[in-house]
Amino acid sequence: MHRLRRFAVLAAAAIIPALGLVAAGQTQASAAPNFQVPFKCGTTVTAATFDYHNPVKSVDFQKAGIEGMAVLASASGKVTRVENMGTASYGRWIEIDHGSGWKTRYAHLSAQQVSVNQVVSTGTQIGKAGQTGNVSGPHLHFEENLNGVTQNAKLNGVSVPYYTKTAFTSKNNCGGNPYSAEEACGDGFGIVDQQALGSSGTTYLLYNSANKNNCVVTLKAVSLGTASATSAFLEVQGSARVTDSGNFTYYAGPVKKVADSTCVKWGGSVGADAYTSVFEHCD
Repeated sequence: MHRLRRFAVLAAAAIIPALGLVAAGQTQASAAPNFQVPFKCGTTVTAATFDYHNPVKSVDFQKAGIEGMAVLASASGKVTRVENMGTASYGRWIEIDHGSGWKTRYAHLSAQQVSVNQVVSTGTQIGKAGQTGNVSGPHLHFEENLNGVTQNAKLNGVSVPYYTKTAFTSKNNCGGNPYSAEEACGDGFGIVDQQALGSSGTTYLLYNSANKNNCVVTLKAVSLGTASATSAFLEVQGSARVTDSGNFTYYAGPVKKVADSTCVKWGGSVGADAYTSVFEHCD
C-alpha cells in the first residue's frame, strides 16, 4: 500500500567541524551540529549579512514570496523557547537547543508550529516565515549561538560570507524517507518520544494538545518505495490496543487515540526490528 501525503524532506550531509573556545581555562567546545539551511530541500534563498545586524553575526534569509514558506529545524534538538513579542524586536520567534551549548534562533515568523520541550529532528517544520516584529519586510532572521554568543554561521559545512548577500540552496533532509512523523499525523501534532528500530526505521509518539490525541507512526528507512512489513500501535491504559500493520512503502500509521493524563503503551516494527514501550507518558 502506498501512503499518499504531501512531500516532506529528510536526511543531511556531513559538516566541517567548527570548534570554539569558551572562557579562559575551560576546555574547547564541542563541534557544531551540521546546521542546514532552514528551508525545504532544493529551495534557494539569499543569506544576507550586515555589519549593523543585531547580533552582528546573524543571518537574514531573503527570497521573493518568502512569507508563509515553511521554516525547518536546522538541526535536531529540543525547543526551548516559543515567544511572541508582537510588533517589537523578533516578533514571533523560536529557539532550539542542540546540546553542548549550541542553540539556533528563528525570528519574524508568521506562524509557530512547535511547543516548548518538543523534540525535533533536522528538517522538522517548526513554523512559517513572515514579517512579525520590528522589520521592514518579510524574511527569516537566523542565529547559530554557542553558550549565548552568536557565531559565524555555517550551513552544511559552508561558511556564510560576511558582509554581503550569498545564495544558498537547501540540502535540508534531501533524501531518505520523504515523509515526516508530523506530516503523517497531521496539523497540531508534535513529537514527544521516538525509538530507532535498528537501522530499519523509527517509531514515533506524538501529541496534539488541542484535541488531546496521541498519535503513533513508524517511518521506514529501508526498502523505501517498496511495500514491506511495517506496523505501528497505540494502547491507552484501560482500552484496547489499536494497530496499523501491513506492507507499506513509507510508513505505518497514523494510529490516533485520545489520552489526556492517561498512560500509553506504544511502538511499532519494520521487518523483524520491533519496539514496545512500557506504559508511560501518564500526564
